[in-house]
Amino acid sequence: MEQRRYAQWLKEHAEFTLMAALLVFGAVARAQIQYSISEEQKNGAAVGNIAKDLGIDHRTLKERGFRIVSTSGESMFSVNQIDGVLYVNGKIDREEVCERSTPCLINLKIALENPLEIHYVTVEILDINDHAPSFQESEMHLEIGESALPGARFQLEAARDSDSGSNSVHHYKLSHNDNFRLEVKDRGEDGKIPILILQKPLDREVIRNIKLQLIAVDGGKPAKSGTMEITINVLDINDNFPVFTKDVYSVMLSENAPIGTTVIQVNATDLDEGPNGEIVYSFGKSVNSKVRKLFDINTITGEITVKGLLDYEDKDSYEIDIQASDKGLIPMITDKSVTIKIVDVNDNAPEIEVTSFSNAIPEDSRPGTTVALISVSDLDSGLNGKVSCSLEDDMPFKLIPSSQHSIYSLVSTSLLDRETKFQYDITLVAKDAGQPSLSSVKTITVLISDVNDNSPEFSFSPYAFYVMENNVPGKLLFSVSASDKDSNENAIISYQIWRENTEENKYTSFININSETGEIYALKSFDFETTKTFQFHVLASDSGSPSLSSNVTVNVFILDQNDNVPVILYPVSANGSAEGVEEIPRNVNAGHLVTKVRAYDADIGYNGWLLFSLQEVSEHSLFGLDRYTGQIRTLRSFTETDEAQHKLLILVKDNGNVSLSATATVIVKVVEPKEAFAASDVKNAVKDEEENDATFYLIITLGSVSVLFVISIIVLIVMQCSKSTDYSSKYLQDTNYDGTLCHSIQYRSGDKRYMLVGPRMSIGSTIAPGSNRNTLVIPDRRRRDSGEVRE
Repeated sequence: MEQRRYAQWLKEHAEFTLMAALLVFGAVARAQIQYSISEEQKNGAAVGNIAKDLGIDHRTLKERGFRIVSTSGESMFSVNQIDGVLYVNGKIDREEVCERSTPCLINLKIALENPLEIHYVTVEILDINDHAPSFQESEMHLEIGESALPGARFQLEAARDSDSGSNSVHHYKLSHNDNFRLEVKDRGEDGKIPILILQKPLDREVIRNIKLQLIAVDGGKPAKSGTMEITINVLDINDNFPVFTKDVYSVMLSENAPIGTTVIQVNATDLDEGPNGEIVYSFGKSVNSKVRKLFDINTITGEITVKGLLDYEDKDSYEIDIQASDKGLIPMITDKSVTIKIVDVNDNAPEIEVTSFSNAIPEDSRPGTTVALISVSDLDSGLNGKVSCSLEDDMPFKLIPSSQHSIYSLVSTSLLDRETKFQYDITLVAKDAGQPSLSSVKTITVLISDVNDNSPEFSFSPYAFYVMENNVPGKLLFSVSASDKDSNENAIISYQIWRENTEENKYTSFININSETGEIYALKSFDFETTKTFQFHVLASDSGSPSLSSNVTVNVFILDQNDNVPVILYPVSANGSAEGVEEIPRNVNAGHLVTKVRAYDADIGYNGWLLFSLQEVSEHSLFGLDRYTGQIRTLRSFTETDEAQHKLLILVKDNGNVSLSATATVIVKVVEPKEAFAASDVKNAVKDEEENDATFYLIITLGSVSVLFVISIIVLIVMQCSKSTDYSSKYLQDTNYDGTLCHSIQYRSGDKRYMLVGPRMSIGSTIAPGSNRNTLVIPDRRRRDSGEVRE
């Protein structure tokens, strides 16, 4: 079976491919092909390769806008713009799509652009045997008089099968019995009607009831079946059947016939008398519910009237079974068919379908440019369904009819000027040839687009951004934004970093930008102590042809974080640890300077301001530590009972939000005066040499940092002066952030004065309370003879 279907499909495919190759006209090519698929296919099942069958290069499909533009069942199929294959979109149920229509054809209209092509594809949905025959009722009761003669016919309820063709009801079977046989009458569209025929006279005294089983079998492979139980009650004597006065009943009826209109009147007579001769009319059991909603019959007069709205486009004829039954104790029933043919009237207005490939065309388009395809149709037949289409207003457009029936191309007729008119509302009028004529109106809007004549513009120029050091690589830092006055693709902006192999642009190697959003990311973490500021350029380009672009300068300033631990300069032992030994005479007085802990922090501001505290000491009453200078002094004179050696642990920490710290250990040895003088000479010599070396390196370090600090200040002043007042006030409230940590300042807190290490401040400077711009005020200085700052 599948091989035969495949061979049939190949034959039909070859025929329609040949037709497609021959149906080429002008700049718009049209062809028609046909495929066949079985119903209940899985979602995504391939129907056929349209591009291959039409000889279209599949590489141009997406560029030319290959798609379905009009169809009676568009949602059931989809096309792939990559390979041109037509796919099933969802599950297709032939019985739902076409009901009982055979064959079940779905017409698709396929379109391509540049140049315009229209192709017609017909997909035949082949039926599969997915429904079993069924009866409207599972049981049926018949009453037959014993006087019924052999050959008497009793029409039974026909089974219904939603499938079509060979998969519908194929034949009926009747359970074995001696009195009845089964005959099947083929009624064409209405299917096969089972008729029960009496073979042997009934004898009520022998048997009162007969039970039969009617089985309906379809022609599928494997076959499916449905069953109905028939119960026959044998009654006594009413031996004349009603007889209709005409052999054939046929009538013509307009589809716009109002409800209540008399269609036809049937008449039957019965030779019996009394109730056995009184006739009752009714629809046959095989008349479906849809027909019963459209027509009604008077049970007494036999008059058939219109009950519902008729539609020629839905069905153009009906064959209705009428039953005439007497009122005898054992009713006698006669069947007759009435044929009603529906006459078409012009009751459907034309339909306009617009397929616009571009609702906006450039103002430099040449005359003859196709704007849209117009398809008109009418559900009526004959002249009532013949439609013409025209434009209502005088515009620089016209309709060109094609060789395909009821297809028009809307094209421009003259040059367009967007500055004169940027939009056209085009009114389409479709009229049929019926009497009276019906018409439809549809308006489409065509926009005139501009050419790409505007470059992207950045929101600011230049940009200035402030980034905290130790940023997370790959995380968004900031973004730039540009806009374009053009529209559509001419206004789609892409960003890129302007990379040059120069020293000034060395930082662009670790900067990246999102080409669509302008968001800028860093590929590495910044270190304020290494880099304080850098500059790069961003290029914004639109997607027009040719593309236009502009660039902007981006200045990035790195902000300091507390990421450097204080470094102990003194004491430092020979092995590099922060530990030192100091010897002092036992006879020193209170306030004697034992030693001074020296430290620095590479950070700036509060992150580099250091405080000293005494963490551990063997005797708290003997030694004191200056919190701000790191000086260790005696608090009292030594006694004979005091230990000869004392260990002091000093904690040095900065003032960052998350404070960092380091510790130093000082061992103080108390010696007798003579020993102290002897050891002092040697120690002072070594200490002076070590301090000279440390001082030398410290001076070099401070000098280098100061030079970098001065250069940074000059660069910042030049950049600040180049900015507008509003811009700088928005992004830079205080540029006083770079510098070295080797400058010290003083500040007040209540009645106390403190010395701190900070940037760009002279020794003894004080931060003025309440200032939000870190204004420096030079106060009066009070120093002791020793030169140390005290409370």
